[in-house]
Amino acid sequence: MQIEGIFNSTMGVLEKSVDLRAKNQNLIASNVANAETPNFVPKSLAFEQELQGALKNRQNGQRPSAAPHERHIPIRGAGGSSIKSVSGKVIETPAATPGKDGNAVELESEMSKLAENQIMFNASVQMLNKKFEGLRTAIKGAL
Repeated sequence: MQIEGIFNSTMGVLEKSVDLRAKNQNLIASNVANAETPNFVPKSLAFEQELQGALKNRQNGQRPSAAPHERHIPIRGAGGSSIKSVSGKVIETPAATPGKDGNAVELESEMSKLAENQIMFNASVQMLNKKFEGLRTAIKGAL
């Protein structure tokens, strides 16, 4: 049995979600830290649609576009991205009305994004923990 069979797509999605949410948290924290910096434009990481697309391609049985080995020839028409290749896109998210100094950070909005991202990060970590608890129980056996 291959090791990938144990760690199904749910584990991969949760792992990638934790990674991307950590990157997004750093961007949002940078926005908060630069709330007084003239001409600063806040940024965030957009990855949800890309991650969902990769998951749909995987569920539909499509293979990732990269060849499994450097000497293998990629298959045409087997497009789609793998979950591991999802990296998100850094986008600028300026406030509707920048300040007099050109700063486009709305502190309340950024704090809200920070809290939401933290909640989603914690939820992903908790789900990963539950998956590992299930594996641990399976390895030990039901007592």
